[in-house]
Amino acid sequence: MDKNYNEALKLDHQLCFPLYACARKIINSYTPYLKPLDITYTQYLVFLVLFEEKKISVKELGDRLRLDSGTLTPMLKKMEKENYVERTRSKKDERITLVNLTKKGEEMYDNLKEIPYKVGSGVNLEAKDATELYTLLYKFLNE
Repeated sequence: MDKNYNEALKLDHQLCFPLYACARKIINSYTPYLKPLDITYTQYLVFLVLFEEKKISVKELGDRLRLDSGTLTPMLKKMEKENYVERTRSKKDERITLVNLTKKGEEMYDNLKEIPYKVGSGVNLEAKDATELYTLLYKFLNE
């Protein structure tokens, strides 16, 4: 085989691998805080958006979270069954489904508000490095 081809296939030369491994490590660091609440990391992200937006279309929610409807819809159905969210049709356009927190969903705020600080305290990066990484990741995501 061509030596350059072998070099290109080395795991240590793949940008995707450290991103993948770091994402898994960070997501796993949320588990001790989310598991007792019986919610997944992705559901946690839905809560974060809904705390911020109050009411949002399912399409906009999917865009914010970079999730397709095949992933988002079953999760929202489960969250609706748990009485965390409700889905309604827009009065302006019935093709649009809106999602918002229920009273029980709003009450999750108190359970979730400290999690970013707890997880952040376990990340071994100086503030300057964390800011630079954040900026680079969003630069990559938004290209």
